[in-house]
Amino acid sequence: MTDARIKIIRRASFTATPWKNGGGITHEAIRVPPTGDVFLWRVSVAQIDSSGPFSDFSGYDRKMVLLQGRGIALEFGSGDKCALRNMGDWAEFDGAMSTRCELLDGPCVDFNLMVSKSLRTAARIERLSEPTRVAAIHGETTLIFGILEPLSLDSSAGEFARLEPWDLAILTDCSALLSRMAPGVESAPSAVFIATISP
Repeated sequence: MTDARIKIIRRASFTATPWKNGGGITHEAIRVPPTGDVFLWRVSVAQIDSSGPFSDFSGYDRKMVLLQGRGIALEFGSGDKCALRNMGDWAEFDGAMSTRCELLDGPCVDFNLMVSKSLRTAARIERLSEPTRVAAIHGETTLIFGILEPLSLDSSAGEFARLEPWDLAILTDCSALLSRMAPGVESAPSAVFIATISP
């Protein structure tokens, strides 16, 4: 895509990196800035093959979405628990909190967004049935991550991109119309993760 305000990162270009605690592998889509252990925000997709603790990410807020598998249960140091059982189920929690992941029935894949506590983040799962306008204004960055089916993105500058499942779109200082590629009257809404990061 030629519009510098919209960047598309294809799933095939994600970079494999080991977990901080050595317990698995994550496939990193992007980190800002791109080098060093300290970052402002990071997007990755992780394969979870066995139950165990998550790495410590003190100073970051985490958003996690189930992409594949029969589900995971999360148990936090606070005593709270939650379960992600269906594709598109998600949780958000403090990266400093001790967190244990229990696989419910075999390996799973999850999407992760980690954002420094120095920034603000508004995130949601959009159940997309009709075209939706998505914007990033006044220095914001908006992330779009499709989960189940191809999506189209038409920018305010007239550019067009097709997003395959698990591709990441990054918008800065622009707006775009997000639509399903093959909407059907009988089909269920498509799950899309959308997050806006602001200073």
